[in-house]
Amino acid sequence: MQSNKGTVSMEVEEAGPSDEVKVVVKPNFKPLTAHEISDGQVQFRKVSVPKHRYTPLKKAWMDIYTPIYDQMKVDIRMNVKTRKVEMMTTRDTPDISHLQKCADFVHAFMLGFDVADAVALLRMDELYVDSFEIKDVKTLRGEHLSRAIGRLSGKGGKTRFAIENSTKTRIVIADTKIHILGSFANIKVARDSLCSLILGSPAGKVYSKLRAVTARLAERF
Repeated sequence: MQSNKGTVSMEVEEAGPSDEVKVVVKPNFKPLTAHEISDGQVQFRKVSVPKHRYTPLKKAWMDIYTPIYDQMKVDIRMNVKTRKVEMMTTRDTPDISHLQKCADFVHAFMLGFDVADAVALLRMDELYVDSFEIKDVKTLRGEHLSRAIGRLSGKGGKTRFAIENSTKTRIVIADTKIHILGSFANIKVARDSLCSLILGSPAGKVYSKLRAVTARLAERF
């Protein structure tokens, strides 16, 4: 009798693990849109338009408007009264960072860069605009200042083009202000070359130093 009871109790214990195992289903949430992240609040950016860039802006308006509205899904308009380009996010804006990229793109155009060059700010990360003045490097006046600007450009813009092509940057020389568009490392190389020219180095010496630096950069990457 005792042996029979033992077998029955064993059978009951063995029946336990055969119960159905409940499968926990993980919730699958869709990523929040930029509109939802900002709690439905519209974000704005405004870029001032200098007097000398008003006419170029009118001519290139559609080239600026199309990538911003169609690709970045950001609303843009020109406020004629305040002379500012205004941008704001919409429900369709995929990322809030797109608004800042668009503001940087418009600002680069206002500094004097071509639309074809400035649009790279929308399509690529790690691109910046660096600005400085000649007086930040060396205090020059009168003819000395004019000669320094001439050294930066070179005959027919030859020196500027050489620095641009070797460092993969774009340079705008607006009177005594210099603006450089490119990656962080390339901007540093271009700025060092321009500073050498301002301080009085001959173009040939700057070219040879550029070749050595760009060769090192090419090896690193």
